[in-house]
Amino acid sequence: MKNGTKPVYKLLKSTYAEIKWKKKDCLGNCKTCKRECFVLIQSDIVSAPTPEQLQKRLTEWIEAR
Repeated sequence: MKNGTKPVYKLLKSTYAEIKWKKKDCLGNCKTCKRECFVLIQSDIVSAPTPEQLQKRLTEWIEAR
């Protein structure tokens, strides 16, 4: 977990316990990983410049489904 995303992972995992979560150190998206925080969800990439913004975008993505 890079760029300070570990607290985001822990918070969302506890908030949305019904979702199956996996974490990996490398997803092969080096250019994205160097620029910003990102998560791969069902082949969709959700990204943001900060962990806080990533958390907000992930929550919005999850709630929309």
